[in-house]
Amino acid sequence: MAPGEKEKPVAAVHKAGCFCGAVEIEVTGKPAFAGYCHCRDCQAWSAAPINAFSLWPSSSVRITKGEADIGTFHKTENSYRKYCKVCGGHVMTEHPRMRLIDVYANLLQGFAHQPTLHANYGSKMVSVKDGLPKFKDLPAELGGSGETLPD
Repeated sequence: MAPGEKEKPVAAVHKAGCFCGAVEIEVTGKPAFAGYCHCRDCQAWSAAPINAFSLWPSSSVRITKGEADIGTFHKTENSYRKYCKVCGGHVMTEHPRMRLIDVYANLLQGFAHQPTLHANYGSKMVSVKDGLPKFKDLPAELGGSGETLPD
């Protein structure tokens, strides 16, 4: 390094994988958005009332193992859900219209999930009183109405 040059900070890298370990991915940097989704599709896919999401630019997500073992299911053109064909473990969801990939926050090793919003709160199963904005559907910058609901 030349005198007077500053070292560039190293981007954080977090690894994730399916339930059996056949599929592994890594994300680099910081998510574009992080929060909780309450939509009916996430509820059914995750078998839980809330999905902790972290949305990453596609260029920040890399499959490092088991690409041939990844299956895809899409009920709508909005979400392409990726899972391991070996164990059925969920890995990520591509959102082509948003140009983002949701890597489920709870799968990312060492990732400090710092949610900033609740999405699709209009279809919530449980109320969450945490002071974060509750969007009826999605924030406007993600293609939603931007309408918020009370805590």
